[in-house]
Amino acid sequence: MYQDVLLHIGGEWRAARGGRTLDVINPATEEVLGKLAHAGTDDLDEALDHAAKGFATWKAMTAYDRSKIMRKAADLIRERADAIARLMTMEQGKPVGEAKIEIMGSADVIDWFAEEGRRAYGRVIPNRVPGVYQLSLREPVGVVAGFTPWNFPMSQAVRKISAALAAGCSFILKGPEETPASCAELVRAYVDAGVPQGVVQLVFGVPAEISEYLIPHPVIRKISFTGSTVVGKHLAALAGKHMKRATMELGGHAPSIVFNDADLDQAATILAANKFRNAGQVCVAPTRFIVQEGVYEPFLEKFVAKCEALKVGNGLEAGTTMGPLANDRRVAAMEGLIADAVQKGGKVRTGGKRIGNKGYFFEPTVLTDLAPDSRVLNEEPFGPLALFLPFKTLDDAISEANRLEYGLAAYAYTRNTATATALGARIEAGMVGINHHGLALPETPFGGVKDSGYGSEGGAEGLEPYLVTKFVTQASA
Repeated sequence: MYQDVLLHIGGEWRAARGGRTLDVINPATEEVLGKLAHAGTDDLDEALDHAAKGFATWKAMTAYDRSKIMRKAADLIRERADAIARLMTMEQGKPVGEAKIEIMGSADVIDWFAEEGRRAYGRVIPNRVPGVYQLSLREPVGVVAGFTPWNFPMSQAVRKISAALAAGCSFILKGPEETPASCAELVRAYVDAGVPQGVVQLVFGVPAEISEYLIPHPVIRKISFTGSTVVGKHLAALAGKHMKRATMELGGHAPSIVFNDADLDQAATILAANKFRNAGQVCVAPTRFIVQEGVYEPFLEKFVAKCEALKVGNGLEAGTTMGPLANDRRVAAMEGLIADAVQKGGKVRTGGKRIGNKGYFFEPTVLTDLAPDSRVLNEEPFGPLALFLPFKTLDDAISEANRLEYGLAAYAYTRNTATATALGARIEAGMVGINHHGLALPETPFGGVKDSGYGSEGGAEGLEPYLVTKFVTQASA
């Protein structure tokens, strides 16, 4: 089922002009799935030229007509969901059921923005002088360059493309080289739905080379990036140097606070499911489990039991609840973080090792008794590591939650309304879930603060970065 992945430039699916390719690896078997076209600067120049022309065409269409095409793309994704899910699992590793949930959710995102684009209202401002009209108009920003990661190949890209297209922008997507096929299927759905030539381009290659070329280019008017904080800061600085708008969705190290009065069974079930979803390779995954002393051991036992009940294996096999890590670099990263934690006095309550020697499988892991300077407590682990810390008071919990420069997501479990209200007000994060995890819905904003980035994707807020405001004042002739 897995075929070589091509670029999409100017309405054509094609190889790179220079003929270069990259291998796509199955993380469950370490086998080469296929080849990926590797774009050079000549390919990027063509994409930029077509995107500029595509923007002129797409901007001139009515929001109503753009919406119809987008809704058709969403329907095509739903029709193709089973086939795309298998591709995603083969190249990314997550269980096929998780992959299908991502794909169906992506279709919902397209539908949401298709309708939201029809409601990008301007306004009439009351005048001071008779015969004068004062209008605040909303216009698309222009050609957008988006850079998306491998952990959610479709859902990360769909929020960027769909918001841009709903606003009337054209889009150049630099997709993830490790998981390109499922990302390409998103673009294919848009193309097959009737998006005009040049409106959506897809390229792959060396990420640094592509970003360094696209961001300064005068055709590009905005960028949107999802990835690590280190890379995000570099790209934000580059965008700022060239006065380009930027949306940055960066790393996280989500605190998950469990109070003495929490429903421990509910908390353990929801937190474990979200911790080990996609093998923990999720920017909003709960990571630091900050548990009040009165329930620390009981909650730890319940969580460990959930952890040990997971079935790790090939995501295409029935019953698998956690797939492999995405690549060999993630395995080495987990081993390094655990070794550092143990060397500083940390204890491995369960897990802690690679599974086998074929495929990038790693045991779901719980670490306790961690030293404050352990790397894993200060660096985003981005893997199946759960870190347990006890606390005494609400102030202690909030202090630990806000200690890091990350501020993407945070979670808490309590039956006390006053405590819940205080958490919502005092935790420094772009998203806070209390007694459930309701993040990343199409209609809700998604984004962080501090070193976790700026700007929102999703919801009405997700359309704003792709629109500019023009003030027109007109007097009677």
